[in-house]
Amino acid sequence: MVGLTKKDAITGELMGTGRRKSSVASVRVSNGTGKITINGKEMKDFFVNQQDQKAITDALDLVGKRDSLDIRINVKGGGLTGQSGACRMGLARALVSMSEENFQPLRDNGFMTRDSRMKERKKCGLHGARKGTQFSKR
Repeated sequence: MVGLTKKDAITGELMGTGRRKSSVASVRVSNGTGKITINGKEMKDFFVNQQDQKAITDALDLVGKRDSLDIRINVKGGGLTGQSGACRMGLARALVSMSEENFQPLRDNGFMTRDSRMKERKKCGLHGARKGTQFSKR
């Protein structure tokens, strides 16, 4: 558990890193009023899809800290769904570094588990990873 997150000595923020597909999110959590910023934008402006917003706020609702923490997230790589999954995992890791009692509820609800599914590579002689040419009898 110690290697998952760290505390920034200068600002006193707790940090967590999350990954999903090819996205990487660096999450910083500090005491505040519940403001969530992602890449300098408000969460509702960055993640337009309600499902992506819910992925991030579910972890906060689970531990009951939605209105008492400010969250700054820097995320890069991949698409919006992968980025929201990376933010979700990074936030969960930062919440665990805040208090060890948050670990079990977050673990039980799947926030701490890395989703290892990645894009399958293209094979030679095929159109994609698995799609081949159409069979022609004549």
